[in-house]
Amino acid sequence: MLLEGPRWRPNVSVPLVFEFEEAAKRECARGDLTDARIDAILDYLCAKASRREIFYLWRPFLRDPDDDLVLELAVESRCDFIITFNTRNFAGAERFGIRVVTPREFLKELREVS
Repeated sequence: MLLEGPRWRPNVSVPLVFEFEEAAKRECARGDLTDARIDAILDYLCAKASRREIFYLWRPFLRDPDDDLVLELAVESRCDFIITFNTRNFAGAERFGIRVVTPREFLKELREVS
């Protein structure tokens, strides 16, 4: 499983997990993914991820305050990448030495490094 590999590990913060929960439950209310299933997925993510505390805020830096949660976590965690389908939302992240890539670009990067 990708989250258990030695090559990378996701990072989470309390505010970001709450944002994930709110967004998932809002978007999935129209589908067949139950709140209990979403909770189980988030529990798994939290168990596998490095949990980080954010001690500083410089908001707003990005256009969307919810994206600032991700950027703050990436900076605190000294991440090399932010992986997202919305790369345009993270314009400016390169100032912190963070590459913003799509999932496809990240998977390609993993293949090239191996």
